[in-house]
Amino acid sequence: MTVFGTGILFYVNGTQVTIDDVDLDMTLLQYLRSTGLTGTKLGCGEGGCGACTVMVSTYNVDLGRPTHATANACLYPLYAMDGKHVVTVEGLGSAKHPHPVQQRIALLHGSQCGFCTPGFVMSLYTLLRNNPKPTELDIEECFDGNLCRCTGYRPILDAAKTFASDAWKAGANVGKDGIARAPETESKGCGIEGCCQTKKPFSLPDPARVNGVSEASECAKTSEDCCKGAKGSEGCCKTKDANWANVEKSEAVAKFRAYDATQEPIFPPFLARYVRGETESAEAQRRELHLRATQDDAQCTQVFRPLTLDSLLEIVTEHPTAKLVAGNSEVGVEIKFKRTQFATQVYVGDVPELRTVERCANGVEFGVNITLARFEHELRALSRELPEQSQCYAALLEALRFFAGNQIRNVATVAGNIATASPISDLNPVFLAAGSVLTLVSASGSRQVPISEFFLGYRRTALAPGEILHKVFVPHSRPREIVRAFKQAKRKDDDIAIVTCAMRVRVDDAGRVEEAAYAFGGMAPTTVLAKSVGAASVGSTWGDAALLGQLVAACHAELQLPYTVPGGMAEYRTALACSFVRKFWTLSCAALGSGDIEPQIVSEMEEDERTVSHGQQAYERVSDRAIVGHGVAHVSALQQTTGEARYIDDMPAVGAELHMALVPSAHPHAHVLKVDSAEALAMAGVKCVLTHEDVPGSNIWNIFHDEELLPSRTVHHVGQPVALVVAATQRQAQAAAQRVHITYEVLPAVLTVRDAVAQGALFAEERKLVRGDVDAALAASDVTLSGTSYCGAQEHFYLETMGAVAVPKGENGEMDLYASTQNPTEAQMVCAEALGVPAARIVCHVKRMGGGFGGKESRAVLVSTLAALGAQHTGQAVRLVLDRDVDMQMSGQRHPFYATWTVGATRSGELRALRMRLYSNGGFSHDLSMGVLERAVSHVDNCYRLGAADIVGRVCRTNTQSNTAFRSFGGCQGMIMTESMLCELADHINVPIEHIRRINMYNAGDVTPFSQPLLAEDWNVPRMWDQLEREAEVAVRRAEIDEFNRTTQFRKRGLAMVPTKFGISFGVKHLNQGMSLVHVYMDGSVLVAHGGTEMGQGLHTKMAQIAAETLDVPLSTIFISETATNTAANTSPTAASASSDLNGYAVYNACKVLADRLRPYRERMHDASFATIAKTAYLDRVKLSEAGHYATPDIGFSWAENSGLLYFYFTQGVALAEVELDVLTGSHTTRRVDIIMDVGRSLNKAIDIGQIEGAFAQGQGWCTTEEFLYSPATGRLLTQGPGNYKIPSALDIPRDLRVSLMEPEQPNALKTIFSSKGIGEPPLFLGASVFFALRDAVMAARKNNDAKSPLHMECPATAEVLRMACEDDIVELTRIPHEQRQGVPFAVRI
Repeated sequence: MTVFGTGILFYVNGTQVTIDDVDLDMTLLQYLRSTGLTGTKLGCGEGGCGACTVMVSTYNVDLGRPTHATANACLYPLYAMDGKHVVTVEGLGSAKHPHPVQQRIALLHGSQCGFCTPGFVMSLYTLLRNNPKPTELDIEECFDGNLCRCTGYRPILDAAKTFASDAWKAGANVGKDGIARAPETESKGCGIEGCCQTKKPFSLPDPARVNGVSEASECAKTSEDCCKGAKGSEGCCKTKDANWANVEKSEAVAKFRAYDATQEPIFPPFLARYVRGETESAEAQRRELHLRATQDDAQCTQVFRPLTLDSLLEIVTEHPTAKLVAGNSEVGVEIKFKRTQFATQVYVGDVPELRTVERCANGVEFGVNITLARFEHELRALSRELPEQSQCYAALLEALRFFAGNQIRNVATVAGNIATASPISDLNPVFLAAGSVLTLVSASGSRQVPISEFFLGYRRTALAPGEILHKVFVPHSRPREIVRAFKQAKRKDDDIAIVTCAMRVRVDDAGRVEEAAYAFGGMAPTTVLAKSVGAASVGSTWGDAALLGQLVAACHAELQLPYTVPGGMAEYRTALACSFVRKFWTLSCAALGSGDIEPQIVSEMEEDERTVSHGQQAYERVSDRAIVGHGVAHVSALQQTTGEARYIDDMPAVGAELHMALVPSAHPHAHVLKVDSAEALAMAGVKCVLTHEDVPGSNIWNIFHDEELLPSRTVHHVGQPVALVVAATQRQAQAAAQRVHITYEVLPAVLTVRDAVAQGALFAEERKLVRGDVDAALAASDVTLSGTSYCGAQEHFYLETMGAVAVPKGENGEMDLYASTQNPTEAQMVCAEALGVPAARIVCHVKRMGGGFGGKESRAVLVSTLAALGAQHTGQAVRLVLDRDVDMQMSGQRHPFYATWTVGATRSGELRALRMRLYSNGGFSHDLSMGVLERAVSHVDNCYRLGAADIVGRVCRTNTQSNTAFRSFGGCQGMIMTESMLCELADHINVPIEHIRRINMYNAGDVTPFSQPLLAEDWNVPRMWDQLEREAEVAVRRAEIDEFNRTTQFRKRGLAMVPTKFGISFGVKHLNQGMSLVHVYMDGSVLVAHGGTEMGQGLHTKMAQIAAETLDVPLSTIFISETATNTAANTSPTAASASSDLNGYAVYNACKVLADRLRPYRERMHDASFATIAKTAYLDRVKLSEAGHYATPDIGFSWAENSGLLYFYFTQGVALAEVELDVLTGSHTTRRVDIIMDVGRSLNKAIDIGQIEGAFAQGQGWCTTEEFLYSPATGRLLTQGPGNYKIPSALDIPRDLRVSLMEPEQPNALKTIFSSKGIGEPPLFLGASVFFALRDAVMAARKNNDAKSPLHMECPATAEVLRMACEDDIVELTRIPHEQRQGVPFAVRI
């Protein structure tokens, strides 16, 4: 009889952990965080973002050594940890003693908000543990399961590549002291790259030796004249043309600690003995496990962990409905998001018989429970060793190439892919096309089932009760047999398939087809064989040109999808299936030597070989300031890379803290007739259920006072909180929320902006700009054109979801709010109004946010207020942290915009008139929609003289969540409406779009539609445009692209150059103010508080630099703890890219007063330290605290009169993007991007570069992969979480990214703090250069396909949009006729 263990033993960061009473519903992430290891973050809960990445080490008995793998702790069951060693970010190092991985990411600006950073650290660390000398490509691909929303990835990759065997920084020698130094050479010259005395291909300047001498690409003097660094601090012969970005990088590299892989911690020896079964009788013994839940609210009641196949079969015989779990990548998602309950689970990850690999004479049998990572390893070995028989193995490798991320592949298994019977499985089509055979086993024996007979229906298989998958047999390929796999997804990496397929053909010596199989996923409820396509192939001559048309026609006839198909994209999916047939036919013909296939066409059909990305940053030296302007790292970077930085949900519990869960509306529009909370209140741990009746103060909030905290009568969108549940634990609160029953009276709903316009569902207000006589100008124009433009919504996808902890003080109604918000003052005021207490009794604290991007400016206020409501009712601290899906359902997004327009122009493209009507989808309430609309209306002109203009904007009222602020705040929407219009005008009059952009570009002195003249000292777009056109060799590259497009059919390249100007100021006058409070302490340390919040943009770092520069003290002297309403009252939200301007001047003003007070002491005490000076001044009773304030001068605009100053200045930029498009799938690669940005005299050039790159990536995502979809049938958001909503990954960024800062010709012209400019939002629109480059590529494809209709392309340009816009014969074949477009589509853009 089996003796089961009842507890688990594992290690965390080298410390043994034994748990006898295992919480069977707990994940590894929940456990780690409950022990205080909060560096590992919860970003999504579905294994899609990588914020929870840890390293899991196991002892491999077969190999006789430990193996290390990244894993998503949010999915890893705690019960599966027995015998494993978990290493978290805290186990690597601390801020005082960081691991080299942590230090390098920090020093090279790889951490902004920091929430994703521990995950990146652990992915890189694990790679190094397995491969101490990785290539740069290895490094890039190790991050395929990690997402970052702030940085644009480039600085993370740069830092990581310092560990690469082929890294450019390998030229630095690291001494025993851990310091990197430039290598010694015979002739030191200037000590910098390219010096005439050294001619080194690359080296790093040693800052200690060259005294800050700059680096340049070419020596300015002859070798005899080179100063060899002798000028010291005055510079060098090359200083004039220096790129100071590289010098500052070298200074950071010089601080690097040495990395020595031999000094990493060893695998715990006891754990190795434990796994091998070699522990002593008095020690813990590894046993099979039977764990039972002791918690009353447990969803999983028992877990078995067998160690042999026989034991496993006994268990499943006794428990035939038990859920088998290995990687938990599917089951974990079902439990969390589908609320599926599996009372009995069996962990099969430790059964060795399920992980075997056996080679047979005609194929290989794989144990189905090998991980996908090991499966890939074995397939690579087979492909190397059996090249003549490896077609099936190579196809499986193709399928695995873009299968999930590393963290998933390391734990997910082949069995999971087969047994879940997913219709979009990546592997099943290959198994099906290859003719694989499954071995099924039970206690009564085994049987073999061809995989073609295994899938019985949607998520149904041929497995009998008590039967499990044991092995999958994959046959060797035979002579003259070709097998290929293809996949298309919304994003290339770490994404589920839209359509996946595998195809196999075998021909005889005469070229006749003997066997053919075409297997598809994503085209039916199961993976299917397209039998008619196979039938059309067999007996035909492979390579016959007529056969291809027959195969495509057969594919279309068999797999054509109806308009209302689940999953949507009916036409695109059918087009993909047919396109893959074309790809396979071409590639297989070439491989078999059949037909007349040009090598060029073959290369176009193949998947691109990924090249390593690289970036260049350029800016000039700051010579007149000690601290401001220099590229110092984020002041919290080391805390973020080591996991020490605290976010809201990292706070320790406050006393007997309670948790809150929301009860969401199930309908987009309905009256609430009854809320029945009886069942929820009867559940264990539940303290109360609150509704609108429990709000003691005002239930109305937001600036228009048109929204309720909790609905009293009507709900307006799916996901709107109707009631609140407060309970002892988060699990209890969330479970009880599902037991609150609501009765509704359903009402009609409007979702899309177009439907709202058609139905007149508009808010009352409008914004209008009129200049000149538009009717007359249109009548006088050579050409007039009318049309529409549209851009979709965008999710902020801050990695830290919204959250708050409300702590009642116990007297006078006082309460502390700890919130992830950009707007602490509004959080304070709304909370006070809701609770019915004066605002002075509410203090809102903001330490930092894990990203914000505008999404936490107003909507986060609701979360903190609801938490406070619970805290007031219970008298206990209440924590409310939203899950990712809940956050996305209720938090608001970027406004979709729709425009109708009529434009008048000359035949050469000079604009004469524009009439535009702008409509935004505001959602169900005003929120900030009028501000967004104002900025959109005032940015329609972008950088162009429009001629006479009549621009009117309205906000639509729909039954979606209330859309809100998002980085660029309407500016990008207004600009893309016009840019899309200009493209259609360019097509219409057959004039290059770049010509239209340039001839209409504003000149200095021109006046905008909002009556603001562009000042000569601050209008730089034409200068940057011409500079970029010259330096990026636009004319040469355009000619190269035109030639490429002339000679290709299925791949097209595109090029686009786009400018931007972004107005800096709040549209509401009173918000244009900042404040600060500065304390100088007796020890010389300085505490700065100001009105801005830190969300990764480096605001605190810039404020510290300003303080240090003004007080003339080291930067390390300055400390900023938090933003709080008791130290910075009546703050403006951290938004509008104005926070550095407003709060920076406030900090400067306060520090200037203090510096003036201390000046007499400094003049008298020349050699004294600042601490001595501060102490002396204190003893003389000098005030060492000062409040600062700043109000933007001259600002104020009247929309009614179109007069006044709307923006204090404009941040400007130009971007050039080059892309390559796969015409048959719609996938694309961004080959190169060049950006020049005018940021004035930057407060921190490296941080500003990071803001540019991060904003660009966000804009690129908005225009390409980030599609926001709703169900028109239910009103529910479909794109919830990273599984369905695709922000760019590290592998989506431009392969070549070049960013430079323009130095102002009049450096002190701006009346801003140190003549700097706001930078957070302005670069985002430059991401649209990728959209317009893709449009250019589509135009080339349409020209090739002889498409006649005008091109109308809407944002985002997803793969679906791009493929269908190419309008080739396959697109025409798969178009669904209008009369067949009946019923409700699966999904709509709103």
